[in-house]
Amino acid sequence: MSKRKAPQESLNEGITDFLVELANYEKNVNRAIHKYNAYRKAASTISKYPTKIRNGEEAKKLDGVGAKIAEKIDEFLQTGKLRKLEKIRNDDTSSSINFLTRVTGIGPAAARKFFEEGVKTLEDLKKIEHKLNHHQQIGLKYFEEFEKRIPRAEMEKMETLILGELKEIDTEYIGTICGSYRRVSTVIIPNPKST
Repeated sequence: MSKRKAPQESLNEGITDFLVELANYEKNVNRAIHKYNAYRKAASTISKYPTKIRNGEEAKKLDGVGAKIAEKIDEFLQTGKLRKLEKIRNDDTSSSINFLTRVTGIGPAAARKFFEEGVKTLEDLKKIEHKLNHHQQIGLKYFEEFEKRIPRAEMEKMETLILGELKEIDTEYIGTICGSYRRVSTVIIPNPKST
């Protein structure tokens, strides 16, 4: 699973963005996987909602959006921000741990350990590169590259190329581009029509 945020093309982008940010905080800092899953589920459902959400009550009708998330949606829609997120963003521990987990190979436990050793930034990580494992060194070396988004038009060209090659190899299989637009994962499954 990618740690990076997929490009949003949703009418409710602001809502989904803050839900994903809260999810990452719960996973990386609080280690509360149930809350992480709840925020991610709500963000996923809302990102697919075909109209702009006007209030929390409307959102509450959607799968995965409970009363507490609906309250946060109301606060965000009324003020343009969320007090809980402002507090998280201003907390050095939370923001540093969340940032460090964006480096491929550094999970929540390693990020917390690094933070406790005084590592808070990429520059700090570079100073202790010798302590990083191979995967983390790759994540550090290519951090900026991994953070870049691949434009949708480029992904569509890749999709055409990959699916064309798949068709040449065997028409019994179908493929789909998965994941965010930053990376390409092709899933190949038997074509149900051919069985």
